[in-house]
Amino acid sequence: MGGAGNLGLELRGLRHAFGYPPVEQARDDGLLAVGGDLSPERLLVAYANGIFPWPSPGSEVLPWFCPSPRTVLVPGQITVGRSLRKVVRRAPFRLTYDHAFGDVIRACAAAPRAEGGTWIVPGMVQAYVRLHELGFAHSVEAWDGDRLVGGLYGVSLGAAFFGESMFRRANDASKLALVELLDQLHAWDYGFVDCQMMTPHVRRLGAQEWELDHFQAQLHKALERETRRGPWSPGSDRR
Repeated sequence: MGGAGNLGLELRGLRHAFGYPPVEQARDDGLLAVGGDLSPERLLVAYANGIFPWPSPGSEVLPWFCPSPRTVLVPGQITVGRSLRKVVRRAPFRLTYDHAFGDVIRACAAAPRAEGGTWIVPGMVQAYVRLHELGFAHSVEAWDGDRLVGGLYGVSLGAAFFGESMFRRANDASKLALVELLDQLHAWDYGFVDCQMMTPHVRRLGAQEWELDHFQAQLHKALERETRRGPWSPGSDRR
């Protein structure tokens, strides 16, 4: 894959080559296409077009989604409640970037879910670890001493971050990781964090719902920016 520059826009232009239909053809539930694989190239082209995989446990069919409206968090426009602000000031955990990506994604896969099972199937773990090795997927870790107690991971292209999943083994650990990420992305002037779907937690942080055309326009704008590849460092370029 190429270097920095307009890599995101180059990937966006490969949608037809990888067989993705126009995103406007997604069903009401967001399903756009099925099939294909989880190669780094296919995943990056998908993200550059606002598409993401969402496998079902035990299914051999790989579905790709592009829901509308799209839930996003805009760095610099989040709302941190009083109780969470107190936890942020207390700083009970050590926060790092890209120190334990594999551990984070496996912990996310193992996290209990109300519906049971997980969409982070072994093939997804392998695919995103590979994206991490290529410098596109990143994790934020929360540590209590040497114990990993929370974190999140996602994919970065241009000035867009696509959040995938988070987990916690201690109260507020994943929340602090997300607030830290949003602060850092604000310092780097990122346009948005794609949360895909609305949840109570991101709603409390001030998440917005963008219709498909607005989301795609903002994504195109974000992809005009250089992609920050490789390991990230907390606090770099912090305002």
